[in-house]
Amino acid sequence: MTNPIFDLLRLLDEAGLNNPVPAEILAEKLNISRTTLWKYVNLLREVGYVIDASPKTGYALRKRTWLLLPYEVKRHLKTKSIGREMHHFEEVSSTNALARQMMREVGCEVQPGTVLIAEQQTGGIGRLNRVWMSPEGGIWATIVVKPDIDVEHTFVIMAAASLALAKAIRHEFGLSALIQWPNDVFIGDKKVAGTTLELSADKGRIRYGLIGIGVDVNLSVEKAMPSLSDIVTSLSDELGHDVERAKFFAVFLKEFERRYTMILKGETEPLFREWRSLSHTLHRRVRIRTLHEGFDGEAIDIDERGALLVHRDDGDVERVIAGDCYLL
Repeated sequence: MTNPIFDLLRLLDEAGLNNPVPAEILAEKLNISRTTLWKYVNLLREVGYVIDASPKTGYALRKRTWLLLPYEVKRHLKTKSIGREMHHFEEVSSTNALARQMMREVGCEVQPGTVLIAEQQTGGIGRLNRVWMSPEGGIWATIVVKPDIDVEHTFVIMAAASLALAKAIRHEFGLSALIQWPNDVFIGDKKVAGTTLELSADKGRIRYGLIGIGVDVNLSVEKAMPSLSDIVTSLSDELGHDVERAKFFAVFLKEFERRYTMILKGETEPLFREWRSLSHTLHRRVRIRTLHEGFDGEAIDIDERGALLVHRDDGDVERVIAGDCYLL
């Protein structure tokens, strides 16, 4: 949708919900004809806004859209760079795939902090190339970052995203969200969100990263993915009601920007301390499955590169770089 249409929406917003604005005033402020104004109103209705029209009083915004449009997110956004450039899609195969294509074609023109959002993904991919269920009602997004830091700091970028998700859930809804190594967010013993990270690097330095974000927000897990209902939850399932996705996403972006700025400044130790304080994994018995073996033990710490340190039942301490971690 073009800026003039959102300019119209902004004028209706300024008047407030249920407060009509005369058509002639809107047309004059937007420098458009009454016919064009009517077309703009209908376009807003098509994306879910409820707008009443009266020949006597004008147009009044009655209800906001259910879509996660950039305009709706930016109403709440308090960041300096993350999310200031935002693109919305109703349905894509994957926001990461779309971002990857965008970086191949016009990467130098893409602003750091650009966000791609989809209402639904048909081919979402999670960690280790697993299917990422992405039905309507969730938040499926990719953040493009260009940190120009050493590839050894890969984990701390993903940790910043996971921390931001857990903190946003805690702040907004009072739910005890915790981080399951390496990249998932849990409420109780059920997953509610996750992150992925794709990198392009040159000579050991990160050129850009694509941070995939997936949050089960306003959806019934029992209906949308019944086979996963024992291990997956959603914010609406936990709270018993739907939440405002746009506001929550804006809060998350703010939380992420604060931690990402710390990474750019080299202040990573506070992030590791925060990660440990919100860990769902540390000091618990775990079962590890890697490509080469499986073993049980106690998760005791993470190192400076994000590897999970596990005290195996056979007495050795194993440094787990990649694999699956299950709580026992």
